[in-house]
Amino acid sequence: MKTSAFWDKKMETISRESLKKLQLARLKETVRFALKTPFYRTRLKKAGIASADAIKRWEDIKKIPFTTKDDLRECYPDGLLAVPLQDVVRVHTSSGTTGTPTVIYHTKADLDSWTDLVARSIVATGAGKQDIFQNMMSYGMFTGGLGLHYGAERVGMTVIPMGGGNTKRQIQLMKDFGTTVLHITPSYMLHVHSKLAEAGMEIKDLKLRKAYLGAEPYSENTRRKVEQLFHIDAYNSYGLSEMNGPGVAFECVEKKGMHVWEDVYIVEVIDPRTGESLPDEKEGELVFTNLTRRATPLLRYRTRDIACIHKGPCACKRTHRRISRITGRTDDMLIVNGVNVYPSQIEEVIMRIPQVGTNYMIRLEKEGTLDKLIVQVEIYSKMFRGDLNEIDRLKEKIREELRASIIIHPSVELHEPGSLPVFEGKAKRVVDNRQKL
Repeated sequence: MKTSAFWDKKMETISRESLKKLQLARLKETVRFALKTPFYRTRLKKAGIASADAIKRWEDIKKIPFTTKDDLRECYPDGLLAVPLQDVVRVHTSSGTTGTPTVIYHTKADLDSWTDLVARSIVATGAGKQDIFQNMMSYGMFTGGLGLHYGAERVGMTVIPMGGGNTKRQIQLMKDFGTTVLHITPSYMLHVHSKLAEAGMEIKDLKLRKAYLGAEPYSENTRRKVEQLFHIDAYNSYGLSEMNGPGVAFECVEKKGMHVWEDVYIVEVIDPRTGESLPDEKEGELVFTNLTRRATPLLRYRTRDIACIHKGPCACKRTHRRISRITGRTDDMLIVNGVNVYPSQIEEVIMRIPQVGTNYMIRLEKEGTLDKLIVQVEIYSKMFRGDLNEIDRLKEKIREELRASIIIHPSVELHEPGSLPVFEGKAKRVVDNRQKL
């Protein structure tokens, strides 16, 4: 039977009516803090919101303009700081393609709130103080490592703050300390499995029972592959540095969508082209408002992540709504000869083929005036037995299943295990070599 305790049962099972009232009160307070910043003071007054009193009903959130990553970059370094700098105890930044960082400031209370949400998330998966938690996410300006670290400590777990990389050492620590829970990217998790034999170990030598996967989009088939290879439960988690980091949404033991902790976040789904709100179960761009962070309040932040909100209650009894896994991003969509393709579509197909190993790459080239999509996949070593017909049949199977999913005809290359690049942090799955005209 699937069961888990509650970290804050009263809040996690709050009625929808009470939650809406709480969200409205916290939204007004967040607007009040936002008006202390130069950016929002100008932006909100143009929208007719000169004070928090302009927010009278929950629906008034739609009066508030969207905030984008470009806005954050333009506000660098302190255009969105709403408290005196002396009240700030930590700064996180993330950089994008322009190289200009986005900056998020935190007060002690902000960090306490974030840590509490992560603790809530961990307990929702059925983990607790009896567990040994090995954190394989990078520490530093990236929020993934520190976010789960402090949440795990608050729960009372024994924390191994290993960070990313050094696979052989990671595996040894897992065995020596009896690690039961991991925080790791799905691509690196699969890489760890491929290195177990090299480290002289088998799955039965480990005590793993759960893994928290995040930091990069991945398919349900990848999750299943992780669970089957390690004989564990793998949980989908969602976070972004602009909303603190991990702990924005997390799966419970039911694993049927990620609960958004709505006492701290308002979640919306919009049409990325028009900005119009979309109904539940309709896929679109996620938009979040952080309701409790005071140092850097963000209103209606466009994440560029594509997902939907699930209808109906969860069997775990939590009343906070659930979002689907992230299926792609509005800015990582590939346009190949006029056809829109998400890398996650390709992963979904190849990871359900048993002969496919744990690593893949997507390359885009120019062939004359046309785009050429090349999918490179590692296959298990047992396939390399000198039977070229068998290899050709597998290649054709992958190509046809991809064509059925993404419409276009890709080229497929099969590679030996360990021959493609390995990424210990977020995997760089796409290499676009097409000339920019």
